[in-house]
Amino acid sequence: MTLIKRDDLVQSVADALQYISYYHPLDFIQAVHRAYELEANPAARDAMAQILINSRMCALGHRPICQDTGIVTVFVKVGMQVRWDFDTGLDEAINEGVRQAYLLPDNVLRASILRDPAGARQNTRDNTPAVIHYQLVPGEGLDITVAAKGGGSENKSKMVMLNPSDSIVDWVLKTVPTMGAGWCPPGMLGIGIGGTAEKAVLLAKESLMDPVDIQALIQRGPANRLEELRLELYEKVNALGIGAQGLGGLTTVVDVKILDYPTHAASLPVAMIPNCAATRHIHFHLDGSGPAELPVPRIEDWPEVSWNNQSARRVNLDTITPEEVKNWKTGETLLLSGTLLTGRDAAHKRMVDMLSRGETLPVDLRGRFIYYVGPVDPVRDEVVGPAGPTTATRMDKFTETILAQTGLLGMIGKSERGPTAIEAIRRHEAVYLMAVGGAAYLVSKAVRKARVLAFADLGMEAIYEFVVEDMPVTVAVDSRGESVHATAPRLWQAKIGKIPLTN
Repeated sequence: MTLIKRDDLVQSVADALQYISYYHPLDFIQAVHRAYELEANPAARDAMAQILINSRMCALGHRPICQDTGIVTVFVKVGMQVRWDFDTGLDEAINEGVRQAYLLPDNVLRASILRDPAGARQNTRDNTPAVIHYQLVPGEGLDITVAAKGGGSENKSKMVMLNPSDSIVDWVLKTVPTMGAGWCPPGMLGIGIGGTAEKAVLLAKESLMDPVDIQALIQRGPANRLEELRLELYEKVNALGIGAQGLGGLTTVVDVKILDYPTHAASLPVAMIPNCAATRHIHFHLDGSGPAELPVPRIEDWPEVSWNNQSARRVNLDTITPEEVKNWKTGETLLLSGTLLTGRDAAHKRMVDMLSRGETLPVDLRGRFIYYVGPVDPVRDEVVGPAGPTTATRMDKFTETILAQTGLLGMIGKSERGPTAIEAIRRHEAVYLMAVGGAAYLVSKAVRKARVLAFADLGMEAIYEFVVEDMPVTVAVDSRGESVHATAPRLWQAKIGKIPLTN
């Protein structure tokens, strides 16, 4: 019988989480590189260039690929002959590994997990607890897959109970455009079919742990109905023209994974979960001989991509005027320098509550830009840790109040804005800029100074002042209310021409 030691399990989980924070799976990054080489839309190609450069920087610097270092999901297959040198439970040991990983001084990872989710929503400060799934299987070992899933992509998960005669393809093609760009494409779609509602969702999540192999499948051809469905969805989802970061283009997904399970004759449960450009997971095996030895990838395996920003418009945030903003066009690349503020969900709610009570805000927003970000804590000589954008649509309900009552000039985040926010931007002649989700370490290198200005008790959600130099962004909603996320995918869907445009 195999004896699994608690210390070996704890160290293996901690090492795995540190590993995936800065090493992309190579099969995924190679798939993105292939998409980058084939991309015909300059804006989408630029976004993928930033993702690829960021990935290589993180592999070299051992810092997080994304500032959202995720909620930890663990799949555990326990051999039935395994014995343990501890009796405190696997959950406790796995969560101790999570705790050690997220608090490691050399590479502190952002703690995003909140207890009392429907109430006080208090941060647990160490990213525990993980979400853990167990299977008892024959054998004498312990197989573990560890993943870290960002909120932006996890929030786009979808589940439906179809009728048995309904088309899964039709549901996917109808649903993917409703997910917007907050899941940071290009990525993967995991689809679970069958079982019960909760089984379908678990299958979808588990399918995303499989290797990227769609190109090999295309070359050899499908061997069964599920492989036929994978190929059909891969082609048709990409034909939607959503593209990298929702900017329009040839590649929205680099793979589609599907797992199924027998279901009731009256049922067809289907779940779909996207994996973002910060796809992070690794598998390891424990056999009682010590902690897992994780393979150290060669930096030569990362593609070296150059990024040409010479045509970008340079903007001085300290002298910017409303008249200058009115000249910006959707899809245009800007390089921002000067001072900007940060603030996301909790800070916006607090500011709006203060304004409703007639209180003065602790910061003056007039004529300024606010960046929706919750950065990772800095280490060593860093000014700030990885600081990529968070999903902007979560701030939509605050936008009218903030623009109307503070004189804020612009906002920076990731993904699209909803109709309410776009109308507020148009009405107040403001602007919304998009930074690339999945390029957090690269963005952080543009930050020259950082300090907390207000709401320090909110931790990573506090209001910071950043001094930036040549921070790359794309004009996503201009002062006239035109949104690149509305126009570009339709344009590229028409160019691809494989799915008719719908009204």
